Amino acid sequence: MNQIAPLLSVGRIHLDVVVDSKRQLFDWLAEMAARETGLDAHQIAASLLSREKLGSTALGQQVAIPHGRIKGLKTAFGLLVRLAAPVEFDAPDGLPVDLMFVLLVPVQATDLHLQILGELAQMLGDISLRQTISRTPDAQQVMQLLTDWQPWG
Repeated sequence: MNQIAPLLSVGRIHLDVVVDSKRQLFDWLAEMAARETGLDAHQIAASLLSREKLGSTALGQQVAIPHGRIKGLKTAFGLLVRLAAPVEFDAPDGLPVDLMFVLLVPVQATDLHLQILGELAQMLGDISLRQTISRTPDAQQVMQLLTDWQPWG
């Protein structure tokens, strides 16, 4: 099994989300994460925005991996989000983003955080997987795709 699937559940996969901007997206993501973790949505949004100010978390190809360290979080947490319409994300290729994996980790996370980010970059860099996710209408099916995916090598 890959390291990504255990961070998700069907309830953490959100398809065709409607937002108008990156800021609105981060506020929405923070609310979703706060509901599941019991942590403060403002703290989560601030962490995501703070990281984004260091440089865009967009990878290109309409994909981003917003991430942040969250005080009080016990284990890594993920959300997979497919937007109904892409939003501007300052991506290196200039394309707006419509698929993202949000990764929240405890403040003290180091090596595991980097391993997960590396695997996420591989996963979301897989064009076949991205195309299938973009056409899949059901969160359960997306969860199965992510569970079955294996990293290279």
